[in-house]
Amino acid sequence: MIINTGSRTDTVQYYSKWLLKRFQEGFVYSRNPLFPNKVTRYELNPDVVDCVIFCSKNYEPILEHLHEITNKFNTYFYYTITAYGKDVEPNVPDIDDSIKTLIKLSKLVGTRRIAWRYDPILLTDIYTKNKHYETFSYMAQKLSPYIDRCIFSFVEMYKKLKTNMPEIILLTENDKDEIAKNIGLIAKKHDILLQTCATIENYEKYNILQSGCLTAEILGNANDITFRKITHSGNRKGCMCMESRNIGDYNTCPNGCKYCYANQNSEIAKKNYEKHNINSPLILGELNPNDEITLSRQKSFLIKHKQLALY
Repeated sequence: MIINTGSRTDTVQYYSKWLLKRFQEGFVYSRNPLFPNKVTRYELNPDVVDCVIFCSKNYEPILEHLHEITNKFNTYFYYTITAYGKDVEPNVPDIDDSIKTLIKLSKLVGTRRIAWRYDPILLTDIYTKNKHYETFSYMAQKLSPYIDRCIFSFVEMYKKLKTNMPEIILLTENDKDEIAKNIGLIAKKHDILLQTCATIENYEKYNILQSGCLTAEILGNANDITFRKITHSGNRKGCMCMESRNIGDYNTCPNGCKYCYANQNSEIAKKNYEKHNINSPLILGELNPNDEITLSRQKSFLIKHKQLALY
């Protein structure tokens, strides 16, 4: 089983003390976003948790204590650093600070366990194609010695994005193809393995890998482990990732990114963040009397390699 700590909120940046406490106590609760009275309990035990996945835009708050998790569990880290400034990502550190933190993280956990996420790619009058090429090139040159790969995707035009970012320019298929070609060339120049995330279009002609960003191969190579062959359907259309269990919650990330799919709006996220209780087994709120708590049926999907006795 794979535990995902960060696809619904930036747990590392805003809830790192809570996260560390959950691993210390060895369990966590997760509320079902579709059926709020249904709560699942997950045991945070390396015997049944094959890997812990992190995704954040700022790992600085957890670096000092990260070993409490990495010493016991297989791990993999996604670090999102984009071209956008405070006008799009109000509470995210600037590019140079983010690069410095990624380098610190890499020195702690190793390059094989870190993927730089450059996503989502979107266009405005400020963030033009040339702006992306310039920024991507700058970051690629700085980050190439410290990462396993780079993952990118194009923004999905869902309804609330049009409200949150009226300045956004619709990406055409020609735009996508041109951007993929150019960042592919930049990645190749800096010896970075580049791949897409949940992108239906195939850009392999530009040396861009068509793959899931959370696969048995990626996690296995990063941690020297081997998974049994299991089928998985991904998390959404175009996704080829392994199945994971998320312990975060929607509408709880104060980063305020305009393109965010996980927040209804930034004000709701701020109010929910203020309700956070570090001692609660839930990232948001408390258990209620009418909650139905279910113990997750956790099992490992790793092939256990027998150790050879030495004589």
